[in-house]
Amino acid sequence: MMTKLTKPTTPPIWIFTLVRVFIGWHFLYEGIVKLINPSWSAAPFLMESTWIFSDLFKSMASNPDVLSVVNFLNIWGLILIGLGLFLGLFTRLSAISGVFLLSLYFVAQPPFTGFMLTGNSEGSYIWVNKILIELITLLLIFKTPGQWFYSLENLFSDLKKNKTEKKKSKAVEIPKTDNPEFSEMPLLDRRRVIRNLVSIPILGGFTFAALKNFGYESYEEKSLKTDGMTSASVKANTFAQLTDLEAKPPISKIGNLEISRLICGGNLIAGFAHSRDLIYVSKLLKTYFTNEKIWETFRLCEACGINSAIVRTATDTVKVMNRYWKLGGNIQWLAQTYPKDDDVITNTQWAIDSGASAVYIQGNIADRWMQNGRLDLFEKWFSHFQGKGVPLGIGGHEIDGVIAMEENSFPTDFYMKTLHPNNYWSYQTDEPKPAVISNRRDNYWERSPEKTIEFMNSVDKPWIAFKVLAAGAFRPHAGFRYAFENGADFACVGMFDYQIVENCNTLNEILQEVKTTRNRRFV
Repeated sequence: MMTKLTKPTTPPIWIFTLVRVFIGWHFLYEGIVKLINPSWSAAPFLMESTWIFSDLFKSMASNPDVLSVVNFLNIWGLILIGLGLFLGLFTRLSAISGVFLLSLYFVAQPPFTGFMLTGNSEGSYIWVNKILIELITLLLIFKTPGQWFYSLENLFSDLKKNKTEKKKSKAVEIPKTDNPEFSEMPLLDRRRVIRNLVSIPILGGFTFAALKNFGYESYEEKSLKTDGMTSASVKANTFAQLTDLEAKPPISKIGNLEISRLICGGNLIAGFAHSRDLIYVSKLLKTYFTNEKIWETFRLCEACGINSAIVRTATDTVKVMNRYWKLGGNIQWLAQTYPKDDDVITNTQWAIDSGASAVYIQGNIADRWMQNGRLDLFEKWFSHFQGKGVPLGIGGHEIDGVIAMEENSFPTDFYMKTLHPNNYWSYQTDEPKPAVISNRRDNYWERSPEKTIEFMNSVDKPWIAFKVLAAGAFRPHAGFRYAFENGADFACVGMFDYQIVENCNTLNEILQEVKTTRNRRFV
């Protein structure tokens, strides 16, 4: 026996309406936040995709033209879906469109154990997150009859029916089954009209809140404002995004290893920043670069064409790098290693066993060995690792190590050597310089740049220049020009995620400019 369909009581109609409006509020806010923030891009989210379609999402993020389309569709999809749900216009279309969009979000970064990067996830409870909850709710809205909501659609439908009824003869009775849920209510009942317009004043409140949040602020408030969407990152309109990438850095070789001429420095993992007397900066750096932010930065590097990073060999590094590779990352690890006087093997072997693509002796160690006349330690190191299948290098702040390697024909595949001019504000010409430069001395790293340039012009092996910005004393344009104009083949630079695109564009500009002014040929 079929039961008679009863009309919903007032509380359910209000509940269904508020659920629809609140989800619309969320979609609309998400879209507006992205629209007014010129530095926003879907690239970080796409690059951190970890499931079955991760390759597709990453390829979308890596193609600037495709990414610009994705950004446009994402922003305006959120805004239009939000408006539709907010006002109750094209409700079913808005709901199913929202289901489709949220499904893409969910598939790109599912909250499954072992798949989560957590950098862009929010409200995850192992398998269920807010995306899935809203997705199911939108399915419910899609399947719910329109009469169970107060909406502009119902108001327009009533107006149309009222106009039709006026044309009919007054003797014709309106069928009671025409609209079972609302047949007992006058079509243009004043209260019903007001209820169907309930989202309008709420939209007014949303507009006022949005304008207050994003429009009526001082310059400082606009620049430093944080919110739940952009997390604790500075909103600066000058930050370049992936769509601003003009070209990827060119690739060259060290041995058989292809390496981008711009290399990501390891400060993001080590958490160490040369900051002179600002003793809190390293702590800030460690706070900013969570594991998730490190992975996000590496993903952005790869999308921009930076395929290698130089980071130290330590427990935290090995864990971060191996987890990143398991999540689908491909950045190459050029390992800074720390051989000891009584054990020149273990640390470097650990790096190779952990997936390093190249290894070199850390600069302070090489400088100290040279100061103490321990060429025998270099010989032991090369004898053990030569032929192991990875390029071998020597680091140094002093040029003496490079000179010794060349004069004694050690089988070096590349050199890591500092290079920067000494005309920056904190360089102290009258300060006593120790025989071995310590990284704790935050005012110089290259004692004699002219001597370095002169000798490296005679070296026919790849040269990775580091400290080219003198730990932030020079802007990238000046530091890159000095390094590449004076012979460097690669530059290792510590970078925040928001600096990567601009650094790539600057590098390409400089490489074009120094073609005719550079003395040493590119290796």
